[in-house]
Amino acid sequence: MNYNFSDKVTGLQASAIREILKFTSLPQVISFAAGNPAPEAFPSAAIAEISAKIMRDNPVAALQYSITEGYMPLRETMRKRLAGQGCYNPDIDDVIITSGGQQGNELSCKVLLNEHETLICEAPSFTGSLTSFKSYNVNLAGVPMEDDGMDLQFLENVLKTASRPKIIYTIPNFQNPTGICMSLAKRKKLYELACRYNVIILEDNPYGEIRFEGENIPTIKSLDTEGRVIYVGSFSKVIAPGLRVGFVSAPKEIVQKIVVCKQVADVHTNIFAQMIADEFVNNYNFDEHLNRIRDIYRKKCHLMLGELEKNIPASVSFTRPEGGLFLWGTLPEQINMPAFCKTAVENNVAVVPGSAFLIDESTPINSFRMNYSTPSDANIIKGCAILGQVIKEKF
Repeated sequence: MNYNFSDKVTGLQASAIREILKFTSLPQVISFAAGNPAPEAFPSAAIAEISAKIMRDNPVAALQYSITEGYMPLRETMRKRLAGQGCYNPDIDDVIITSGGQQGNELSCKVLLNEHETLICEAPSFTGSLTSFKSYNVNLAGVPMEDDGMDLQFLENVLKTASRPKIIYTIPNFQNPTGICMSLAKRKKLYELACRYNVIILEDNPYGEIRFEGENIPTIKSLDTEGRVIYVGSFSKVIAPGLRVGFVSAPKEIVQKIVVCKQVADVHTNIFAQMIADEFVNNYNFDEHLNRIRDIYRKKCHLMLGELEKNIPASVSFTRPEGGLFLWGTLPEQINMPAFCKTAVENNVAVVPGSAFLIDESTPINSFRMNYSTPSDANIIKGCAILGQVIKEKF
């Protein structure tokens, strides 16, 4: 039988990252391709203890249907925590708990964008969000990245010329895939442009809590005086991604629409997981836990950068992130990036081709993404040596 798929999904393709991850299931392959937190960062013992306590003391609440907006104690916890970060104004905003940050981004697009309106994003950007935006038949316009964030002159030109620009999507802290952090000056200018051209900013911040070097930079949401910033966060990178617990802080009218769409999507986020997250944040020294995982990622990032410097020719450049999970490598023009990625995986090291993070994957790019959080220290050392050997012998 021939199936006629909807216009919204006909053009969607499987994630290139997921395709590469198929190779990582092979035991001999060292994966620098995933975006997973370090296994040693999971608070497994605490989660086991919390889970047992919930099942002992409050099992019905954990196993029964609940409200779409989220587990009330966790929502209150996040209101207080976000208010302390300047990301929640009780007079303007509300908070909804989502099934990971990904759902927060997807539902924000769903409630605000009509087909053929324009969403502006960084180029490159997170492939999961790009795919979800494409599923709504919106126009995507990419803005090149500079060392301190979006090229804002390019952004303004897009705002002037794009058809019905509506949202600017940005990952300002330790961006996936580049690891770049947007400067405060650019955050202020970005907000000013959003006000001038009457667009909404969708601020995706899954990595902000894992800054391990440098000074904290205020969120764009904390600069918002007009109710035009939607702030999306997640516990995936700081507790465990398997919980699938994220959150959105946004103007109340927007949250009300997200609630309706979420009712259709999944009724509510897993309540048991929300209860675990709330208990962990409030009673298991969450800030001490954050410091511990920052130490883990600082060490892993420095190890990978050091091994790359030792093994890779200086003609290949790498970003030097102050947080997050990723490095962005750029090859010299004479090295073909897809061929390099293919040869690397044939030699049992997986990296992600930079084209996976572009609106149009056929656009020429000579960069690739590496993850330092997931592999063991031994595999970081071994994998970087193999990559160096591949470049020197094959290219």
